[in-house]
Amino acid sequence: MNAIRIIGAGLAGSEAAWQLANRNVTVHLYEMRPQRFSPAHHTDRCAELVCSNSLRADDWQHNAVGLLHQEMRTLNSLIIAAADANRTPAGGALATDREAFSHWITERITHHPNITLIREEITTIPADGITLIATGPLTSDALATQLESLVGAERLYFYDSLAPIVHLESIDFSQAFRQSRYDKGGADYINCPLDASQYQQFISALIQADQTPCRPFEKPIYFEGCLPIEVMAARGPETLRFGPMKPVGLNNPHQNGATPHAVVQLRQDNHLGTLWNLVGFQTKLTWPEQKRIFRTIPGLENAEFARLGAIHRNTYINGPTVLDSHLRLKNHPHLFMAGQITGVEGYVESAASGLLASLFIAHLLQHDTLPAPPPPTTAHGALLHHVTQSDPTHFQPMNVNFGLFPPLAERCRKTDRKPVMAKRAMEALEAWRNHVCKTDGKPDCQ
Repeated sequence: MNAIRIIGAGLAGSEAAWQLANRNVTVHLYEMRPQRFSPAHHTDRCAELVCSNSLRADDWQHNAVGLLHQEMRTLNSLIIAAADANRTPAGGALATDREAFSHWITERITHHPNITLIREEITTIPADGITLIATGPLTSDALATQLESLVGAERLYFYDSLAPIVHLESIDFSQAFRQSRYDKGGADYINCPLDASQYQQFISALIQADQTPCRPFEKPIYFEGCLPIEVMAARGPETLRFGPMKPVGLNNPHQNGATPHAVVQLRQDNHLGTLWNLVGFQTKLTWPEQKRIFRTIPGLENAEFARLGAIHRNTYINGPTVLDSHLRLKNHPHLFMAGQITGVEGYVESAASGLLASLFIAHLLQHDTLPAPPPPTTAHGALLHHVTQSDPTHFQPMNVNFGLFPPLAERCRKTDRKPVMAKRAMEALEAWRNHVCKTDGKPDCQ
C-alpha cells in the first residue's frame, strides 16, 4: 500500500498521522518548517500552539468544548493525551505548557515507525493517491493558489470577518421582537430596539472600547461593505443608524407599533434556529469588551455567546459547497481536508477534524468503503455537520457549541439541558465508535 500523505504537522495533521500510524498505515507527514515559517510560528515542532490560550473549558457535562475533549479521549486522541500529560493549573480549563506540549507530540511523531516526517514545503497538490491537507489558517501562498484552482477562487477566503452569535434561548423577548423590514419575507429577523439615549450610550461605548491589535503580518485593511462596527461608529454618531442599525420598516410591538430610534437585527445562523448572528456586527473589539458592550443592547442583557466577533487573516474554504460528509473534496475524492482550513475554529476543533479525517481514511483503506459519519448529536458530528451541511451563503468558521447540536427530544429544565445533551452525545459516540473503529473485527479506538 502506498503511503498516505498529510500536508501540515499542526494539531490536525499530527493527530491524523498518529491515528493512521497506530492502525499500521504508512504516513508521510510534510511540514515546511524550518525551511519556511508561517508569520505566526516560531519553532519547527509539530502541533505548535501559536498563542497562550488554553484548550478551553474541560467540564464535559456543561461545556461543548469540554465534551469534545471527552469524546477525543474516548477516541484515543494524541492531542488531548499531550494536553493531559502536560497540564498546568487553570481552574476548570485544560491549560497546558506550550513548550512541553509540542515537544511531547513531536517526540511521538518522529519516533513512530509508521510515520516519516518530511521537512519540505508542498507547493503542488498531488494528483493521485490519498492526501490529507491540514495546512491551517495560514496556508502558504503557493498552496493556497493550488487550492484556488481546485475549489474555485470564490470558495476560498483569506480574511475572516465574524459577527457575534448568540444562543436563541438567552434572548429576552419581553424587549426583542420578530419582524422583517416592511414585513417582507416573514418574521425572519429578531430585532432589539434602542431609544435615543440607549443608542447614544452604545455609540460612545463602541468608540472608547479596547480593540484587539493586529498581528504583525496583518494589515488593518477593511472592505467598505464589511467595516468593523466600531470603525463605522467613529465616522459619526448617525452612521450606524443609516447602516446596520437602521430602524426603517420596523414597528416595535412593545411600544404600540412605534418605530425604534435604532435597532440591532439578528439573523438565524443555523438550520436548527438555535443560533442567531448580530447582523453587521463584525468587530475588532476585545472579547471582554464585546460581552460588556453588546449586553447593554435591550434584549441581550443575558446573552450567551456561541461565538464572538473577529476580523483576522484566516484561509478557509466554503466547506458546504466543496466538501462531502467525510471531509473529502467533492470533485477530487482522493483529497481530504482537516483543521481550520475546513471552517472549524480553534485548536481543539482542528485536532478533532484531523481525528475524524484519519478514521474515515483508515476505514476506507481497510474496507474499501467509507463509514457512516458520527451522529450530529455528538460534538464531532455537530462540527462535521457545520462544515459540510451549513447554509453556504452565510458560512463562517465556528467553535463547537451546544447550539450546533440537534435539540433534545424531551423537555427538561434549562439547568439540566447541557448535561442531558452531553450524556446523549457520549452514548451516541460510544455506539459509533464500536461500529466504526475496528481493526480485524476488534475495536481500535481505545
